[in-house]
Amino acid sequence: MRRRPPVRRPVAALAALAVGAALTPALVPGATSAAVPAPVTASTTATAAPTLAGAAAGPAAAVDLDGRADGRGPRYRATVTRTRHGIPHITARTWGSLGYGSGFATAETHICNLADTVLTGQGRRSRWFGATARYDDQVAMNGTNLQVDTLAADLRARRVVERLLADPVNGPGRETKAMVAGYVAGVERYLRSVGGPAGVRDPECRGAAYLRQRVTSVDLWYGVYLANLLASSGFLVKEIVEADPPSPDDPGLPQVPLAADVDREALLRGLGKDPEAPFGSNATAAGADVTTTGRGMVLGNPHFPWRGRYKFAQQHLTIPGRYDVAGASLVGSPVVNIGWNRDVAWSHTVSTAYRFTPYEFPTVGPDTILTESGPQPLERRVVRIPVKQADGSVTTVEEDLYRTPVGYVLDAPALLMGWSPASVWAVRDANAEHLRTVDTFHLMAKATSVRSLLAAQDRGAGMPWVNTIAADRRGDVLYADHSVVPNVPDDLAAVCTTPVGKVLQQVAGLPGLNGALAQSACAWGDDADAARPGIFGSANLPDAVRRDWVVNANDSYWLPNPAQPLEGFAGIIGCERCERSLRTRMVYRYVLDRLAGTDGLARGRRVSPETLRASQHENRVFGAELMREGGDLAAVCEAAEVGRACDVLAAWDGRSDTTSRGNHLFEEFVRRLPTDGSIWEVPFDAADPVGTPRDLDEGNAAVVQAMADAVAELRAARVRLDAPWGSLHVAGDRGAPPLPIGGGEGTTGNANVTVSRTPLRNRDRLSPVTYGSSHVQSVAFRRDGSVLARTILTYGQSEDPRSPWSTDQTRLFGQERWVTFPFTPREVARARVSRRVLSGS
Repeated sequence: MRRRPPVRRPVAALAALAVGAALTPALVPGATSAAVPAPVTASTTATAAPTLAGAAAGPAAAVDLDGRADGRGPRYRATVTRTRHGIPHITARTWGSLGYGSGFATAETHICNLADTVLTGQGRRSRWFGATARYDDQVAMNGTNLQVDTLAADLRARRVVERLLADPVNGPGRETKAMVAGYVAGVERYLRSVGGPAGVRDPECRGAAYLRQRVTSVDLWYGVYLANLLASSGFLVKEIVEADPPSPDDPGLPQVPLAADVDREALLRGLGKDPEAPFGSNATAAGADVTTTGRGMVLGNPHFPWRGRYKFAQQHLTIPGRYDVAGASLVGSPVVNIGWNRDVAWSHTVSTAYRFTPYEFPTVGPDTILTESGPQPLERRVVRIPVKQADGSVTTVEEDLYRTPVGYVLDAPALLMGWSPASVWAVRDANAEHLRTVDTFHLMAKATSVRSLLAAQDRGAGMPWVNTIAADRRGDVLYADHSVVPNVPDDLAAVCTTPVGKVLQQVAGLPGLNGALAQSACAWGDDADAARPGIFGSANLPDAVRRDWVVNANDSYWLPNPAQPLEGFAGIIGCERCERSLRTRMVYRYVLDRLAGTDGLARGRRVSPETLRASQHENRVFGAELMREGGDLAAVCEAAEVGRACDVLAAWDGRSDTTSRGNHLFEEFVRRLPTDGSIWEVPFDAADPVGTPRDLDEGNAAVVQAMADAVAELRAARVRLDAPWGSLHVAGDRGAPPLPIGGGEGTTGNANVTVSRTPLRNRDRLSPVTYGSSHVQSVAFRRDGSVLARTILTYGQSEDPRSPWSTDQTRLFGQERWVTFPFTPREVARARVSRRVLSGS
């Protein structure tokens, strides 16, 4: 399927609009920010440097639809009803009040995470936690507090968010501004209700002085903005902040490597696309042609961290007669990100598209670049950050960073983008040019079908870095990657790619463009149907609406259903006719085996709500199924001469259930296999993407050695080869007891991804889980007009380890059980455990 070519017109410059930020009350009434130096930024090309404090400068602006005519500010009123497992159902009559209830409810269970998000967006982590402590959001941004603060403080000094808030094209609308303002007021209301920081129950931040600082809606918008940068500038923080011109000690000699000499996996890791630890998810949508209900249904399983910034909280938001949406939101989001309403349900998976392009500028001297207008000095920006010292005092540290007309300079020789005497690289980031993400999800919540959901995405134009898989009551299903993607079609890349940029494109699919022409011939294009200049319009983005089924498990858009390949799109979005991962093929198989009646889940050949839900916990390991064919895996084990390990693998049920014995052996084996495709006797064939590659090469010495090394590693660690998986694979997030958890590594072909990444608890076990299946939902529309919603929030609704909602759902997840999510007023009333009416201003 080839889309029409883009309609091109000159890229208009983005207007720099001033804004008066709306100030909301302090989190604790009467409290003020600590008297410490605030981060400021000076530019060598600017005449004055703005000063930042906790509250943004400027006159108050009416951003809430609940504002009162007497000028005394908005008044909010919301009802928060909690049902079993702590799920909050917020009902209000206005958008600001809906945000107010959401903010209060989220603060009750996630106040420390919220505060951390605000501090990060303020650029004040070093002030409270010291400069050298590391910030790791468990997804992309990983650096010292000082590095993160430097970028965040410069964004604030440049008033990036304030300008976007006033931008009618690239900024949010009135309803979402009202929701965010109400959300911040709701957080304040929570803190007031518990008596301030000393009354916070969670020991992580109980009594913390930073809870007393003034926080505004602008602060929360900066948190949203940083989340936008997750798949782009967010993972280049160190390279941006540490960029310096060449010097005698660090000359940065230019090199043009050959593509064959580049370590592809290392390059992909550096670009945020680690093939061994992907940031990902699975989702399946089944439509009327294959379901028992004759309606649509969705199984969504986003793979997200179980700790840190990007955790989900479940919530249900209702304005009677106008708005009714449920599901899960990333902490700090007043809108539902993954969920359903009465007519449509959706989930997301991380897209393969790039959100940025690097531009290589020729240099004249160490800090002067060549542009269309001639030589131009780089803008050097000096950032002064307040830093807490070991004795508790606070001093100021200066850092600098550099900008070009398209964006920040980076120095990343390991990514082929070093700052040399001949050139310097800068990043133009499409997700840095808008603040439309909250609006996009808000508009989706109002959709009545998958087609209107897609239209809402296009109207919102702020889907930052994910695909969408959806189903509706009519029985249609949708796959779409209508996310924010730089408008760099292949013909533009071919003309504008520099020699090193061509290597980047050949190895990693990322075109490195000519910076000397970055604002003319090599500028991002403009499609007539795009919401704003510089991004692809809907006609040049992939989608498929069907009546049977679609899936995605983080491979490219090419094959949402094997019967409908999507082709003819720009390479910056992803690859076509390329190999599918073992995890993607497992997700295909769950559907194909159900439709063939061979999955053993039920009689018949249709997808029911029960069989779709059951596939979440089937825990089949597709890599093992492939490798066992023809006795290949057994032959490898015998050749490795590992004795009893072969008996364990032979008896293993081929799954990653908590009772399975042998899954850890297989995971260790796969972890050591070559990743160049040489392990298969039948290579990938684009004509058979579901069935290839296959046939493990049992005679491959590297394959045999991987088995020997895996067994040796387990024996050295004194791990029983026949230990039940649930005794080794346990919850490892904050406060978690060693609860047995099913699932495992996605690289083995396991769709139920649960893996260990920097665990906090139970580190004496082989695999304490801190990443993977998170807000899992199975949503089906029924003939009687009702919605059947089953969910599980794997790490629980509350972050406080002492809360009964901290591990209750973790326990259920380990037992392969589900939570019935109440949706109708009657269901909510039956499951109610508390109800609170909130009001305030």
